[in-house]
Amino acid sequence: MRRHVTRRTALGMMGGTALTATLPLARRSLASTAGAEIDIISARYSFFDGKITEGLVSTLPDAPPPVIRMKRNEPFIASVTNRLEHFTTMHWHGLRLANAMDGVPYLTQFPLGQDERFDYELFSPDAGTFWYHPHCVTMEQMALGLTGILIVEEDEDPGFDSEIPLNLRDFRLDGEGRWLDLWTARGAARGGTFGTVLTTNWQLSPDYQAGAGSLVRLRVAATDTTRIYKLFIPNAQAKIIALDGHPLPELIDMPSTEETALFLGPGQRADIAVLMPDTEGQQVNLMTDAPGEPHLLARMTSQGSSTTRSISDLSPMPANPVPEPDLSSARLEEFVFGWSPEGDLPNNGLCGSLPYTFWSINRTPWAGDAVEGVGPLATFKRNESVVMRLRNESPNDHPIHLHGVAFRPIRSNKRTLPPYWTDTILLQREETIDIAFVADNPGDWAFHCHVIEHQKTGLAGYIRILDS
Repeated sequence: MRRHVTRRTALGMMGGTALTATLPLARRSLASTAGAEIDIISARYSFFDGKITEGLVSTLPDAPPPVIRMKRNEPFIASVTNRLEHFTTMHWHGLRLANAMDGVPYLTQFPLGQDERFDYELFSPDAGTFWYHPHCVTMEQMALGLTGILIVEEDEDPGFDSEIPLNLRDFRLDGEGRWLDLWTARGAARGGTFGTVLTTNWQLSPDYQAGAGSLVRLRVAATDTTRIYKLFIPNAQAKIIALDGHPLPELIDMPSTEETALFLGPGQRADIAVLMPDTEGQQVNLMTDAPGEPHLLARMTSQGSSTTRSISDLSPMPANPVPEPDLSSARLEEFVFGWSPEGDLPNNGLCGSLPYTFWSINRTPWAGDAVEGVGPLATFKRNESVVMRLRNESPNDHPIHLHGVAFRPIRSNKRTLPPYWTDTILLQREETIDIAFVADNPGDWAFHCHVIEHQKTGLAGYIRILDS
């Protein structure tokens, strides 16, 4: 039976101090690598000149959630206070952290009410690009803006001249900046409800300055609730150096055309090294294939005299210390993702739910965050080598996210996948992918589609890793 976290058990897990008040926070960046105080608040912002959008959710009153930085293998305290009327939690997507700090309501903690605080004790053995978002009232709060990039810095300088974090997400707004319906039944039953305004760091096709001839590290995070980005950079020298927070053992050429684009589903990240042009004023464009015509996500413009760097200056970054599974003795578990048979509506307690059930894992839809007695999809022994076979029997793509561990895709029935570690795999229509990992992090770990409408209409569950 699942451990059901109530307010009382949440307090006990944190020594009775998890829920306390703090003063409001209003700052533009969180540059400290030791800790941060984060208030979740209502915000307003101008996406279009002279038109203000009210009712956003951020950690700043008039800007997107800032980039958070922490150091590998060093403790970091994120003190999160909820200033909203609705409940919330915060999840640290991709971090291999202690289960009690994972931010999943009822599974690892009780949801935060208004003016309640939770001190998340973060510690990451991995360096890379991660992100943070709510895991309660998820669809609404994420759609309204509450997503931010989390960077875990390497022990040694990787040698770039600059870096640019790029938070990709769209918003459902009309031409006056007013909200449209955040989700629809039609969208939830298919690929999701797409936004109407594509933004990068809440801006429309922003332009960033970078030194001419320099090497720039783009940290790209797809934090949208639905959209799958198809990225390419035309007419530039660029390499993919990491995916989903983990360095690649060999650098991959960044696609230069929409036909060869890099697919980045909700929850996924890519670190891209770009060599800037030598001449001042020349530009590098990060594009995505979008309906109608390719869309400019961000532009980098060369500035100053050339530093004459070379793309050959790059070499693979040190690997993160992820344990390698023993495939010769690994246990196989199979999971089927698809539409749901008829069933009751999910019961998500204080965290809200969409008013329909469309999706399932192993043909059983998620009963809801607050339902007691719902067992794990699978239980593993600590340090057991595991292969999970993920089979998509639906005509829609599903970015499948597993909390708590890093896994390696080892085979697909449709395509060749690079040998890398990840926490989110884009399972294409009618695709079967085998993933492998070592079950080395004990706890109950959420396992779900990161198209949030799919997650909140049944395509969710959890696995259990025993403590001994």
